[in-house]
Amino acid sequence: MPRVYVSSVINAPAPSVWERVRDFNALPRWHPRIRECRIENGEPADKIGAVRDFRLQNGDRIREKLLGLSDYDLFCTYAILESPMPLTDYVATLRLTPVTDGDRTFAEWTAEFECAEEAADDLVAGIGQNVFQAGFDALKRHYAR
Repeated sequence: MPRVYVSSVINAPAPSVWERVRDFNALPRWHPRIRECRIENGEPADKIGAVRDFRLQNGDRIREKLLGLSDYDLFCTYAILESPMPLTDYVATLRLTPVTDGDRTFAEWTAEFECAEEAADDLVAGIGQNVFQAGFDALKRHYAR
């Protein structure tokens, strides 16, 4: 089972970063690769089981289901339901941890999934760079203002 792990330090307090990423429907507000997003069936964006349907900037459609969300532990876990990527059983977690030295945030984004062996390296690299690191870079730019 391939695993993606990306971490970063964001120069902002963890509660502030969490406020920005917590909303399961807010991807277009902070991630540069997301064009639009909506929660299906009018569900609240923080309801476990909510499904977000979003489009990437290139037009690709992805649907994800919220599996876990904790305002105490500052994490969000979700699964991909539909995607153009050749993978299955994708589960990811975005987790924030306060860094008390300088009031910064340690951010980790992980994912595990199943795929054909020959596709694993490309998927791990693509998700790691184009999704996880791109998101962290956008957050770092936002808080550098």
